[in-house]
Amino acid sequence: MSFPATQVQASAGIAALSARLAAQGLPESKADDVRIALTEAINNVVEHAYAGVAAADVQIDCSLCAKKLVIQITDTGDPMPELRIPSGTPPSVDTALQDLPEGGFGWHLIHQLASDIQYERKSGGNLLCLRFDFDEMP
Repeated sequence: MSFPATQVQASAGIAALSARLAAQGLPESKADDVRIALTEAINNVVEHAYAGVAAADVQIDCSLCAKKLVIQITDTGDPMPELRIPSGTPPSVDTALQDLPEGGFGWHLIHQLASDIQYERKSGGNLLCLRFDFDEMP
């Protein structure tokens, strides 16, 4: 599936993809993990990859088979810093309430929820691959 990289279109696209995956047999026990990680990844594309440049489309390809789901997210936005996946270390919350960070937790969630994460910059675009392993058969 493909949709314009805007907040509204991303939200609708994630909801549609979640429904398709459920209909194709994604185990209920993994549905929330997949939706949360996918939402964080797509929001990063919208907010960071296309920050300051004209937003284009986000392409999502999925492969659901025995005991795993692989999601490939492709965009033509700016590359990830240093051409690599952020470490996923959350910012410190050991601070006064008014000084708590507003963001920085998304990659931590993605690292916690996905079984594997791969990233590459290829032909002027970004390819992020998230794999989710599960014990139940779809």
